[in-house]
Amino acid sequence: MLRTLFISLSQSPRLRGVAEGSAIGQKISGRFVAGTHIEDVLRATRIVNQSGRGVSIDNLGENVSNATEANASVQLYHRLLDEIANLGLDANISLKLTHMGLDVDENLARENVTQLVAKAASMSPRNFVRVDMEGSAYTQRTLDFVHELHSAPGNQGCVGAVIQSYMRRSESDVEKLLARGIRIRLCKGAYKEPDDIAFQKKSEVDANYVKLMKSLLKSGVYHGMATHDEKMINETKTFAIREKIPRDSFEFQMLYGIRRDLQEQLVREGWRMRVYIPFGAEWYPYLMRRLAERPANILFIARNLLRK
Repeated sequence: MLRTLFISLSQSPRLRGVAEGSAIGQKISGRFVAGTHIEDVLRATRIVNQSGRGVSIDNLGENVSNATEANASVQLYHRLLDEIANLGLDANISLKLTHMGLDVDENLARENVTQLVAKAASMSPRNFVRVDMEGSAYTQRTLDFVHELHSAPGNQGCVGAVIQSYMRRSESDVEKLLARGIRIRLCKGAYKEPDDIAFQKKSEVDANYVKLMKSLLKSGVYHGMATHDEKMINETKTFAIREKIPRDSFEFQMLYGIRRDLQEQLVREGWRMRVYIPFGAEWYPYLMRRLAERPANILFIARNLLRK
């Protein structure tokens, strides 16, 4: 029920306008989004790096409506890669294909992302581009893009996909990605999908997450386990220890501003941790989708608002 509500809220222009103009909305966004400018996110990245955590930077936005918007987005990511290298930050980038122009012109999106992956691969040290997963209407095209990009000479290891454990097709998708040695971020999933293509019960989503996690950790490819669910984290840690999987052969991933205590604890225990830091003006739909993914975060936000 709550999941459906927050997804609906994320799509409401009227409520978005109210939230973005309110003092409480701005306070909430300040905790979970690193400002609206590149300088803001670079500052946040440096602070996170100082505590031993890596970063994946996401310029918020999706479903651009014209080539001008898409080109502006890709140029911003080029600047991000340059700044990451110049400042020596432990950071990579995450992007959505619809932010690169997929809905406008598939060839435009392909050219934009191809340029970014080629740039990341040519850097010293080499960087990495994570192609985020969107709703099910984009799943196959997104995976096709990633396979195509990864197969280009010199790109291996510099581009990866996201797999959502609530999708019934994910086991098959994982097998195909692993066969090519493609890096995966495993998460639970944040979009509303029908029962015929997505598990609806939390127990089923969790069970599939654990099943896929085990395949990823045993693959020998460097993957990201994206979750704030302590049960999933403990299952991952237990499996890695039992199977003697090195702690530096994969990483945990969490969202900026959520469970910082747990993030820092994992680092102290010797596990790798990467923080997904979003920035930009499109914070309202992003936050609503995060609440849809884990409604328990409502309590976390409420507690945060009472703090100084």
